Amino acid sequence: MTSPSFEEVELNKKHEEILGKRAVLLQQMESRYEQQKSKRRQQVKLSQAAHERNSQLLQDLQKMENRLRTRELPHPDILSLETRYWASVEEKIPEWERFLLGKGPHPSSDPSRTPKQQKLKTTPRDHAPTQDGALPPRPILKHVK
Repeated sequence: MTSPSFEEVELNKKHEEILGKRAVLLQQMESRYEQQKSKRRQQVKLSQAAHERNSQLLQDLQKMENRLRTRELPHPDILSLETRYWASVEEKIPEWERFLLGKGPHPSSDPSRTPKQQKLKTTPRDHAPTQDGALPPRPILKHVK
Protein backbone atom coordinates (compact mmCIF):
# COMPACT_ATOMS: atom_id res chain seq x y z
CA MET A 1 0.00 0.00 0.00
CA THR A 2 0.98 3.47 -0.65
CA SER A 3 1.28 6.00 2.06
CA PRO A 4 -1.51 8.55 2.28
CA SER A 5 -0.88 11.73 0.43
CA PHE A 6 -0.71 15.12 2.04
CA GLU A 7 -4.20 15.98 0.78
CA GLU A 8 -5.67 12.82 2.29
CA VAL A 9 -4.06 13.62 5.64
CA GLU A 10 -5.47 17.16 5.53
CA LEU A 11 -8.90 15.84 4.58
CA ASN A 12 -8.75 13.34 7.39
CA LYS A 13 -7.85 16.12 9.90
CA LYS A 14 -10.74 18.27 8.65
CA HIS A 15 -13.04 15.29 8.87
CA GLU A 16 -12.01 14.64 12.49
CA GLU A 17 -12.41 18.36 13.27
CA ILE A 18 -15.91 18.39 11.75
CA LEU A 19 -16.86 15.25 13.69
CA GLY A 20 -15.63 16.92 16.91
CA LYS A 21 -17.68 20.07 16.20
CA ARG A 22 -20.68 17.90 15.34
CA ALA A 23 -20.39 16.06 18.65
CA VAL A 24 -20.20 19.38 20.55
CA LEU A 25 -23.24 20.74 18.67
CA LEU A 26 -25.21 17.55 19.31
CA GLN A 27 -24.40 17.82 23.01
CA GLN A 28 -25.51 21.47 23.07
CA MET A 29 -28.73 20.60 21.25
CA GLU A 30 -29.49 17.82 23.71
CA SER A 31 -28.80 20.13 26.63
CA ARG A 32 -31.11 22.83 25.20
CA TYR A 33 -33.78 20.25 24.49
CA GLU A 34 -33.67 19.07 28.12
CA GLN A 35 -33.85 22.69 29.32
CA GLN A 36 -36.89 23.32 27.11
CA LYS A 37 -38.58 20.16 28.39
CA SER A 38 -37.91 21.23 31.96
CA LYS A 39 -39.20 24.73 31.27
CA ARG A 40 -42.31 23.32 29.58
CA ARG A 41 -43.01 21.07 32.59
CA GLN A 42 -42.66 24.07 34.91
CA GLN A 43 -45.05 26.12 32.74
CA VAL A 44 -47.59 23.28 32.80
CA LYS A 45 -47.38 23.19 36.62
CA LEU A 46 -47.81 26.97 36.84
CA SER A 47 -50.72 26.83 34.40
CA GLN A 48 -52.44 24.10 36.40
CA ALA A 49 -51.95 26.04 39.65
CA ALA A 50 -53.39 29.18 38.04
CA HIS A 51 -56.33 27.19 36.71
CA GLU A 52 -57.02 25.80 40.20
CA ARG A 53 -56.78 29.30 41.74
CA ASN A 54 -59.13 30.73 39.12
CA SER A 55 -61.56 27.89 39.65
CA GLN A 56 -61.53 28.46 43.42
CA LEU A 57 -62.03 32.22 42.95
CA LEU A 58 -64.95 31.58 40.63
CA GLN A 59 -66.54 29.25 43.18
CA ASP A 60 -66.04 31.84 45.94
CA LEU A 61 -67.62 34.55 43.80
CA GLN A 62 -70.59 32.31 43.02
CA LYS A 63 -71.06 31.58 46.74
CA MET A 64 -70.98 35.30 47.55
CA GLU A 65 -73.43 36.04 44.75
CA ASN A 66 -75.81 33.37 46.08
CA ARG A 67 -75.53 34.77 49.61
CA LEU A 68 -76.34 38.26 48.34
CA ARG A 69 -79.34 36.97 46.43
CA THR A 70 -80.76 35.10 49.43
CA ARG A 71 -79.99 37.80 51.99
CA GLU A 72 -82.90 39.52 53.68
CA LEU A 73 -83.31 43.20 52.92
CA PRO A 74 -82.88 45.63 55.81
CA HIS A 75 -85.93 47.06 57.53
CA PRO A 76 -87.75 49.68 55.38
CA ASP A 77 -86.90 52.42 57.89
CA ILE A 78 -83.19 51.59 57.51
CA LEU A 79 -83.49 51.64 53.72
CA SER A 80 -85.25 55.01 53.90
CA LEU A 81 -82.57 56.37 56.22
CA GLU A 82 -79.80 55.14 53.91
CA THR A 83 -81.52 56.64 50.87
CA ARG A 84 -81.92 60.03 52.56
CA TYR A 85 -78.31 59.89 53.80
CA TRP A 86 -76.89 59.26 50.32
CA ALA A 87 -79.18 61.93 48.82
CA SER A 88 -77.80 64.37 51.41
CA VAL A 89 -74.23 63.32 50.62
CA GLU A 90 -74.79 63.84 46.89
CA GLU A 91 -76.39 67.24 47.60
CA LYS A 92 -73.34 68.35 49.62
CA ILE A 93 -70.71 67.12 47.14
CA PRO A 94 -70.39 70.50 45.37
CA GLU A 95 -69.81 72.26 48.72
CA TRP A 96 -67.12 69.80 49.78
CA GLU A 97 -65.47 69.16 46.42
CA ARG A 98 -63.31 72.29 46.37
CA PHE A 99 -62.23 71.72 49.98
CA LEU A 100 -61.38 68.05 49.43
CA LEU A 101 -59.37 68.92 46.33
CA GLY A 102 -57.43 71.48 48.38
CA LYS A 103 -58.79 74.41 46.37
CA GLY A 104 -61.08 76.07 48.89
CA PRO A 105 -62.03 76.60 52.56
CA HIS A 106 -63.89 74.15 54.76
CA PRO A 107 -67.62 74.35 54.00
CA SER A 108 -68.54 75.17 57.62
CA SER A 109 -66.32 78.27 57.46
CA ASP A 110 -68.56 79.73 54.73
CA PRO A 111 -69.33 83.35 55.81
CA SER A 112 -72.56 83.35 53.79
CA ARG A 113 -74.14 80.91 56.25
CA THR A 114 -76.07 82.50 59.07
CA PRO A 115 -75.24 81.68 62.69
CA LYS A 116 -78.58 79.89 62.93
CA GLN A 117 -77.61 77.60 60.03
CA GLN A 118 -74.31 76.91 61.71
CA LYS A 119 -76.07 76.07 65.02
CA LEU A 120 -78.38 73.68 63.20
CA LYS A 121 -75.37 71.71 62.07
CA THR A 122 -74.08 71.17 65.63
CA THR A 123 -75.84 69.48 68.52
CA PRO A 124 -74.89 69.46 72.20
CA ARG A 125 -73.78 65.85 71.79
CA ASP A 126 -71.18 67.01 69.24
CA HIS A 127 -69.56 69.19 71.92
CA ALA A 128 -69.73 66.88 74.94
CA PRO A 129 -66.11 66.31 75.89
CA THR A 130 -64.89 63.00 77.27
CA GLN A 131 -62.61 62.62 80.29
CA ASP A 132 -59.53 63.21 78.16
CA GLY A 133 -61.14 66.23 76.45
CA ALA A 134 -61.68 64.55 73.10
CA LEU A 135 -65.05 64.21 71.42
CA PRO A 136 -66.86 60.92 71.95
CA PRO A 137 -67.00 58.48 69.06
CA ARG A 138 -70.03 58.44 66.80
CA PRO A 139 -72.31 55.42 67.24
CA ILE A 140 -72.09 52.71 64.60
CA LEU A 141 -75.44 51.78 63.11
CA LYS A 142 -75.77 48.11 62.27
CA HIS A 143 -78.24 46.58 59.88
CA VAL A 144 -80.84 44.44 61.58
CA LYS A 145 -81.96 41.32 59.72
